[in-house]
Amino acid sequence: MAELLRAAGFFDLRGAAPFVVAAAVAMYFLVEQLSYLRKKGPLPGPSLVVPFLGSAVRMIRDPTGFWDAQAARARESGAGLAADFLFGRFIVFVRDSELSHRVFANVRPDAFHLIGHPFGKRLFGDHNLIYMFGEDHKDLRRRITPNFTPRALSTYAAIQQRVILAHLRRWLDQSAATGEAMPIRVPCRDMNLETSQTVFVGSYLSEKARERFAKDYALFNLGLMSVPVDLPGFAFRRARLAVARLVRTLGECARKSKARMRAGGEPECLVDYWMQETLREMDEAAAAGRPPPAHTGDEEFGGFLFDFLFAAQDASTSSLCWAVSALDSHPDVLARVRAEVAAAWSPESGKPITAEKIQGMRYTQAVAREVVRHRPPATLVPHVAGEAFQLTEWYAVPKGAMVFPSVYESSFQGFASPDAFDPERFFSEARREDVACKRNFLAFGAGAHQCVGQRYALNHLVLFLALFVSVADFRRDGTPGCDEPVYMPTIVPRDGCAVYMEQRCRTFPSF
Repeated sequence: MAELLRAAGFFDLRGAAPFVVAAAVAMYFLVEQLSYLRKKGPLPGPSLVVPFLGSAVRMIRDPTGFWDAQAARARESGAGLAADFLFGRFIVFVRDSELSHRVFANVRPDAFHLIGHPFGKRLFGDHNLIYMFGEDHKDLRRRITPNFTPRALSTYAAIQQRVILAHLRRWLDQSAATGEAMPIRVPCRDMNLETSQTVFVGSYLSEKARERFAKDYALFNLGLMSVPVDLPGFAFRRARLAVARLVRTLGECARKSKARMRAGGEPECLVDYWMQETLREMDEAAAAGRPPPAHTGDEEFGGFLFDFLFAAQDASTSSLCWAVSALDSHPDVLARVRAEVAAAWSPESGKPITAEKIQGMRYTQAVAREVVRHRPPATLVPHVAGEAFQLTEWYAVPKGAMVFPSVYESSFQGFASPDAFDPERFFSEARREDVACKRNFLAFGAGAHQCVGQRYALNHLVLFLALFVSVADFRRDGTPGCDEPVYMPTIVPRDGCAVYMEQRCRTFPSF
């Protein structure tokens, strides 16, 4: 019998190899499908998913449509949640504001881990504020506080205005030369990169280093939106290597600042304020015979500064574009902003707008906050469930799931006529929607990881608004669909916010 079976090929696996492989692949697909369905439970979402990729192709091709579909499922089901599958990862989309708060409030090793980007740990490196927990994170944030005092913000405001005006001059010159509408998304990004570099590390970054810095940051931006293949020749690998270079460069800036502050220099940029306070605490520890405070190495500072840069760069670019778009489509708002700024500052004054006058521009401040509410730049804040977490009475997020609280969806919950652009909601003493709807205003996050630089970010937007409306007359190139949001990686107008511009003031500001 054995000889007959052998002759029939039952013991010859060479011919059966393709069938074995096919069976193994089919088993993998089945296990993956069953695992997805088990994790999905009662949540709305696709019943069948493409093996490994899931909905990744649609997400890459049309991120706006993909996330809109998640929101629609969560809204129409009444669950406030939706499920899907991306690159082998089970994901949970969170639309409900209170459930988003539950995620933000439970960032800890046994609950949710803030990651900032689905593959951020690999991309950003180890020394990053967003990956820290508990007392370690709390202590570092405490030591960051001196970077955003009124005195520090006043120092930054003068720098911000010089950089903004230099770029506005170039925009106006280009517009005058071409007579064509200029998409300002990329110019805004370049302006913000120079602003961040100058505010954060000042003169410690040479012109040559700035050129390399800009190239590396462009590589990083491309990697953010690419397929996460960490192999030579792929955008993700180039981005990861660029981040490592950027961190080293920023770490060298921290080293130079420490030396200058140790020599008694006055703070001229953010890293100076940070190093001044750090040196004081290091000296106190040394005098008491204690080891230096944690996270005071130059490379660690480089990682933290890159975290600041990432937070300030693309989010600010998004907000500036949406602000210009909103002012163009709301001439009454534009007129009020111009009148308020003109009452406080003139381009012909030869002086920058002071910190006190910035705070006095209450309506312009309200416009800035409404821009951020109406079009929150970072629409989603990715987290990973370190352990299973009971998010609702009826659903527990499984361990390892990627969770996406939607800041964008929260921004349209609770507010009166939420789809309307209406700065009065933040200005009117009678309405006070900033108080009544505070828990839905999540553009800067919430909980322990709430954006530590939000005052700086709003000041930057206010200063841009004040300077732009004072020196430029402008109008949008209103092509069909130009203001549809697209991900780049934060949301921006589809046409890059193309505007016609000409100089408005008699004398362009110089100080």
